[in-house]
Amino acid sequence: MASFLPRTGFRAFKTLPRASMIPQLRQIPQLQPLSRRFLATTPQEQPRLRLGSTAPNFQALTTLGEIDFHQYIGDNWAILFSHPADFTPVCTTELGAFAKMKAEFEKRGVKMIGLSANDLGSHDKWVEDINEVANTNVQFPIIADADRKVAFLYDMISQQDLDTLAEKGGIAFTIRSVFIIDPSKKIRLVMLYPASTGRNSAEVLRVIDSLQTADKKGIATPIDWNIGDDVIVPPTVSTEDAKKKFGEVREVKPYLRYTKF
Repeated sequence: MASFLPRTGFRAFKTLPRASMIPQLRQIPQLQPLSRRFLATTPQEQPRLRLGSTAPNFQALTTLGEIDFHQYIGDNWAILFSHPADFTPVCTTELGAFAKMKAEFEKRGVKMIGLSANDLGSHDKWVEDINEVANTNVQFPIIADADRKVAFLYDMISQQDLDTLAEKGGIAFTIRSVFIIDPSKKIRLVMLYPASTGRNSAEVLRVIDSLQTADKKGIATPIDWNIGDDVIVPPTVSTEDAKKKFGEVREVKPYLRYTKF
């Protein structure tokens, strides 16, 4: 470029006044280099795990051996649920409850897998406590995530912990998260809970029933729906077509129509 500029152009650049010599320019704050401004004002983004996005794959050690997450799911549905730490009261009650519901999830073709931010040695001893307290037998794997690798991959970190890490360093807790993943490895539902609040295992099972029914029948489910209750005809289906497909249709409003399941 320089070889195409006339010499007068170089003289013109040399004679331009400095910013300090122009009052209007002195009022403009000095800008930092772009890279520095970006780093200073933009926090580190966590993964955006939207509904319908592919669940990130990972390899990890678990209480039942090393796994590849996508291979573990196979052609099944899956529930990935996380816990802040081993030997904590709420987590112990949760894992015991899910262990007792294993047969119900298996009927629906669902694999469970837990995660806790401790190593395998701790997990093995904790499982003994869970089995004793809940009078059950935990048979699904629990991921050892002491380095928080999976926790960060699935954004299982609270904003408060991220702020603390940025200010003081240290290591983050893992929040209570539930991910329901379908056989195509797509995320279908996400639930996030604070550490003080235990989950409702029956609600997780209810959601599985709703998702699977909607996929198979092309319907929607209303508030508090359970298997056996009436379902909703989607607005995209006309009443005439709904009657052909489902039989009886009960119209409450033109946009709210129920049918038997």
